[in-house]
Formats: sequence, structure tokens, C-alpha cells
Amino acid sequence: MSYSKENTLLYVENLSVAYGDKVIIKDINFVENDIVREGSTTGQVICFVGRSGRGKSTLFRALTGLVKPTTGKILIADTLTEGGNDAKEVCEGDVGFVDQKYTLFRNKTVYEALTFALRKQKLSKEEKHEKIISYLEEWGLEKVKDQYPNELSGGQRQRTAIIEQIFCSGHYMVLDEPFSGLDVGNIEDAKKAFNMISSLHSFNTIIYSTHDIELAAELADSIYVIGYPTIDGEHANYGTIVKHFDMKELGLAWKEFGLGHIEVVKQIKAAMLAS
Repeated sequence: MSYSKENTLLYVENLSVAYGDKVIIKDINFVENDIVREGSTTGQVICFVGRSGRGKSTLFRALTGLVKPTTGKILIADTLTEGGNDAKEVCEGDVGFVDQKYTLFRNKTVYEALTFALRKQKLSKEEKHEKIISYLEEWGLEKVKDQYPNELSGGQRQRTAIIEQIFCSGHYMVLDEPFSGLDVGNIEDAKKAFNMISSLHSFNTIIYSTHDIELAAELADSIYVIGYPTIDGEHANYGTIVKHFDMKELGLAWKEFGLGHIEVVKQIKAAMLAS
């Protein structure tokens, strides 16, 4: 499927994060671009996989501006400027973050939480109401709009948390293990949510982690394996990118899961085991 690369959406150069003397991640470099396909809106879906303890969570905290890099920089497209051509260093609040617990306000209903998420947008009360109702209907949450988080299923909480982040963080979203703990039906709902987010705007960039390698190969346009690099025959004790699979270049993006995806899954597993 033909596509073209446009403006840089996410630029990470020489990124490292250390806590005191302990280096958690180091030498992280990657670039992701705005992708244009004819007749289709294509937001980027980027997946990070790796064995536990290799630094994925620390990387995500850096990408969302929650921790400052020890070295290097993280630039995102300034989507508020005309054409989104300008770049800015990522700050807390620029990138939405949905954690594994889908943390929501305990004392706010779904509708109230989404109203709060729109507080900084220059919309009238009526426009905010219309936007919320439109999303609730599209995301299958209209029947639970007056319910509190403890009355929702895991999938409903996740979808509410995702819409919250769309409303208050614009085009970028990081999801930590969005498929863990969900049953088959909720996983299908989450996959639909990914499709809905990426089809809203070509600048929309979903970054997520998963232990389900098949789901990574099925959903992502770009897959990065985080692991301990081998230096002089021995594993280093910090995480970095040890392998990258560009599913677009491989001709596997936006396609049904097939033999090509199965081959990528094998290669990802081998890269993880070696790191």
C-alpha cells in the first residue's frame, strides 16, 4: 500500500534517563513521521515490546514529560502551529498517558470527568456537551455517562480514560499495557479504540507497550524492541532499542494478520530472548 512520509511527529535523540548513579535507559534514538495514505487518515501506532525490567516504563515517563532526560532530547510536532511544522520539547501535559489501572476521578461520573477534561478548550458549554455526547455514542459509553468509575467494567474505564486524554492532550497518547487484564471482548473494543484514535487525525500518535507480541504485530505500524544491548560479548545493564520493525516498509501495516506478521513475531521473540 503506497504512502508518503511527511513532517516529523516525534524525534528522540541520544536519550538517557538515570536515577542517581543507576542508568535505566541509554542511547535511545528514533524518528517517527506523519504518514499520508491516499484517501485515508493515518495516525501512527507505535509499539514498544521487551522483557520486564528493561526500561519501557521509564521511557514512557520520559516521552510524556513526567521525568526529565539525563541526556538527549524529545521533540514533538507543535500541532497548534499552522501545518504542525514547528517542533517543541515535550512537556508534561503535551502527551496523554493512560496507565494500566485506567485511573479516573472516583467522585466524578463519566460525563463529569469528560467535562473536566475539556476545561481548557475554548468551546461554549453547548459545544462541549455536543462533543462529549458525540464521543460517548461513538465509543459505546452513552448508557453509562452518569455512572462512577467503580460502576464501570474494565473496558468502559479504559475507553473513558482514553477519551479523557484525547480531550486534554491533543494528538499524542501513551498507553501502558492497554491489553493486560482485559477479556477477549474488551480486547476487541480496545483494538477498535486504536483504529478510532488513529483515524481522527493524521497527527494522532499512539505509543503503547504490550507483552502480547501477536497484538503488537497486528496493530502497530512501527515496533521497537527494548532490551539490554550486548557489548563485548556481555549484556549491559541498561535498556536501549535493540531492534526496530517498520511494518509499513515491510508491507504489513494496515493488513489482516497473516504469514508475514507471524514471521515478524518470531523475529521479535528472538530479539527479546537475546536481550
